[in-house]
Amino acid sequence: MAKPNKNNRLGRGLSALLKDEPTVKTAQDEGAKKLVGNILEVDLEKITANPWQPRTNFDKKALEELVSSIATLGVIQPITIRKKISGEYELISGERRFRASQIAGKKTIPAYVRLANDQEMLEMALVENIQRQDLDAIEIALSYKQLIDEIKLTQEELSKRVGKDRTSITNHLRLLKLDPIIQTGIRDGMISMGHGRALMAIDDSDLQFDIYEKIVKNNLSVRDTEKIIKSLKDGDNQTAKKVIELPQQYKEALSSISNSLKTKVEIKRAKNGKGKIILNFTSDDEFDRLSKFLNEN
Repeated sequence: MAKPNKNNRLGRGLSALLKDEPTVKTAQDEGAKKLVGNILEVDLEKITANPWQPRTNFDKKALEELVSSIATLGVIQPITIRKKISGEYELISGERRFRASQIAGKKTIPAYVRLANDQEMLEMALVENIQRQDLDAIEIALSYKQLIDEIKLTQEELSKRVGKDRTSITNHLRLLKLDPIIQTGIRDGMISMGHGRALMAIDDSDLQFDIYEKIVKNNLSVRDTEKIIKSLKDGDNQTAKKVIELPQQYKEALSSISNSLKTKVEIKRAKNGKGKIILNFTSDDEFDRLSKFLNEN
């Protein structure tokens, strides 16, 4: 007789346990120790996404690479789910693996079983999210704020929960006071968290935004930015106006694009190579002319 597959035996046993123990809702309930922490294959159709998922921005290329990996090798690291009274499951962490598995056409996914109430769900999702290495500073700041607001944690308590220095938490939270456009600039990699911290020293929102535009347009470093802000505070406007010029190829491209379109053009380039081209127009007719030109070319 063929020897039964160990993983299959495990899956059937846990599935039966989950079905027969509908009253297990918390880690204190009888039978919880047999359930919590085990890995089983769960039907993707029985899992719903975490409504408190703090992460909203998923890199498309990275997700596509994960889909390819899962299609070939399967899910290596199990997701974490909680069992609901209905017998279905709710995602706690691992949304990228969950989404990628759906796209890859998988029917099941390996998962750790957890038991948690809604507040614990939120806290686990946020803390797990904060530990990721690929989050931008604004995503981290929003997760910190949500933990403080909804879990009612002090910054000191939050520091202990997430294993981060309290000063780091404070610095991230302060970024949320920046203009939303500047926050978007941090998320898109146009400026760094260091630039954002430097801009916090400027109370005037209009002046803050002017300096932000100068940072992007002239590829200013954090130190350059700090010098400009210090000069403004010291009343040295001449030093504050000094900027670093765009690379020569960008200057040439700027001139060429401007001549072709017959309008003022701006190029903003971040240190990491990302940037944007801004076309200026002075009227609706000018906009229609530019729109037509771009569509034809």
